[in-house]
Amino acid sequence: MLPLRYKGIEIDAGYRIDLLVVDELIIELKVVEALLPLHTAQVLTYMKLAGVHTGLLINFNVLRLVDGVRRLVL
Repeated sequence: MLPLRYKGIEIDAGYRIDLLVVDELIIELKVVEALLPLHTAQVLTYMKLAGVHTGLLINFNVLRLVDGVRRLVL
């Protein structure tokens, strides 16, 4: 879970990162018909809040996994 801090107060906002690798990579896992801009925005928000510059958005609902991987960099 990613804590959200506002003016020194920690707010339990419910941001849940699927995988955080060595505080350098966020991986968000999906099983959806198609990746939407909303999914990209979700990962970018997690990256900004966590101070992480690289993210992977992976959709497992594809024939070839390579077609379901999107790399995001801030």
